[in-house]
Amino acid sequence: MKTLTTEEAFAAYEAVRGRLPPAGPPGAARRIGSIEDVADRFDVFLLDAFGVLNIGETAIPGVAARIERLRARGKRVLVVTNAAGYPHDLLMARYDRLGYSFDPADVVSSRATLSDAIGGHELGLCGLMVSRATGIGDFASLRTLRLAEAPEDYARADRFVFLGSAEWSETRQRLLEDALRDRPRPVLVANPDIVAPRENGFSIEPGYFAHRLADRSGAAPEFFGKPFGNIYDLAFRRCGPGIDKARVLMVGDSLHTDVLGAQTAGIASALVTSHGFFAGGAVERWMDRSGIRPDFLLDHP
Repeated sequence: MKTLTTEEAFAAYEAVRGRLPPAGPPGAARRIGSIEDVADRFDVFLLDAFGVLNIGETAIPGVAARIERLRARGKRVLVVTNAAGYPHDLLMARYDRLGYSFDPADVVSSRATLSDAIGGHELGLCGLMVSRATGIGDFASLRTLRLAEAPEDYARADRFVFLGSAEWSETRQRLLEDALRDRPRPVLVANPDIVAPRENGFSIEPGYFAHRLADRSGAAPEFFGKPFGNIYDLAFRRCGPGIDKARVLMVGDSLHTDVLGAQTAGIASALVTSHGFFAGGAVERWMDRSGIRPDFLLDHP
């Protein structure tokens, strides 16, 4: 699997800023130890997964215990993740294996955000970017075909849906670009991430290919998930009526998805600096280059 360095990943996000929501007023970026240090200020904690709960297939030590202590204080903790490659049941099983206990309604994914937006609409034949290992699961009610190396499939599809890029290839990307130049069609992207932190670097995610598609074919992808507001709208609905956004904190490891997404949603943000995107790096220079600044910097999730 191809991976990117931090510099390459950051540059990729900066190159597509025109397609992302605008940054809000910069936060104070006040350094604190962990999410428990601001527990009195917030009632709802929205946690990213990669870089906050886990790195690849490894849970970050101490986070599960901190979540339980927050719950014991009456706090609501939800996962807000761009992990669109997993059907919801597999995603829940994954968190369970990692040692986390979440109610299914408290895991809000970009995949669920797309499914919510689709509702009962007739989409025609959907060409899917999806892994054989995870399958289509909760999209089984749609008319779908899994995109591979057959050019005729790209010609047949009425629209394209990006779920997971683990098995995507340059050959498939070229087939899709050619198909969209020949006949423009909608492109729905259920994971806007360009990269995700893994044990050995940053993996390339569906957003990477979606932005390339826009650059090369003229397509205008529609994104579902962070940093776009639709995933936060779904998370707020899961919290119930009367939610006070001033008492909600988004915790993540990325400036361009988690912090920018929190600013888009009108809530506070905390950036993890010990794990994930900026692990071991001087985060100040990245904030200065992007102009995106969180309210808090966390030594640990």
